[in-house]
Amino acid sequence: MSHPLHIAIIGAGLAGISAARSLDEAGHQVVLFDKSRGSGGRLSSKRTDFGNFELGAQYFTARDHSFRQELKTWLDAGHVEEWTPRLYQFDQAGLRLSDDDQQRFVGFPRMTAWSRALLEGLQLVSSTRIEQVQADAEGRWLLLDDQQATHGPYDRVIVATPAPQAVPLLQAASQLAHTASQVQMLAGWTLALSFGAPLDTPVDACFVRQGAIDWISRNSSKPGREGPDNWVIQSTPDWAAAHLEDSKEDIIRQLQQAFADVLGLQLPTVDFAHAHRWLYARPDQQCDWGALAAPELGLYACGDWCLGGRVENAWLSGIDIAEQLTYG
Repeated sequence: MSHPLHIAIIGAGLAGISAARSLDEAGHQVVLFDKSRGSGGRLSSKRTDFGNFELGAQYFTARDHSFRQELKTWLDAGHVEEWTPRLYQFDQAGLRLSDDDQQRFVGFPRMTAWSRALLEGLQLVSSTRIEQVQADAEGRWLLLDDQQATHGPYDRVIVATPAPQAVPLLQAASQLAHTASQVQMLAGWTLALSFGAPLDTPVDACFVRQGAIDWISRNSSKPGREGPDNWVIQSTPDWAAAHLEDSKEDIIRQLQQAFADVLGLQLPTVDFAHAHRWLYARPDQQCDWGALAAPELGLYACGDWCLGGRVENAWLSGIDIAEQLTYG
């Protein structure tokens, strides 16, 4: 680019943050918008009187070379730590140790601390739900929020939300909107449980291959998570779809029983229980777009759904769109 651009990014999850950081380093003026009070998207941590719980992404991996280089800087800065859980798997044969030796990393001392560190120096407008993107008389972009306030104008707009939420924001670029509309996002239920004393099990994490549950983790086994014995249980997408409108009380009861069955325990009294529904937990298909662009209009889209899910792919998608925008 021959001159700095004024760029709006809708969505302050990891894809939006990585795009913002890259564009800011290239000399552009960037503003992030997010409907939530905080940042990080599915890098969600819930603070409670019983400690923190990761309700979204449980960890991330690093397979791409450029992402591993970034990871080293985060490790050196203390924003990220490696997590080495006692990992199990559960299926028809029962509960047994897993032979999965993949390296896993978590934000330190919680997942949202990592995203907040990445936001340092960037402008974030939080608690602002953008509902419409429209061109002004000069062909620049205005953002309209749900309180009828207008933001802008901006030279370029990047939509970094889950695909179903991106579709209405990309209507001015019909091909991008159509492509995003083809992506189906799977729902999920997450259950957080806290116990006053550690459960009598060697399990820190478990891949579950049958029944209602997809994943179990002892949240308190992660670096920096001190306090009570806290657990996070995530449902399978199919189970979530079948129970999408169930009450949170029913979800807690059913997933808690399924959790006890997997571990083979009679659970003690629970000190804290919370169920969280994710309507857009993960994409249901593998895509290799990297990101979507309509450079002639100045509209772009990125997110893990452009690369088939995973935390690492959200970051790479944001970098991809920043490079397309900067270098064409």
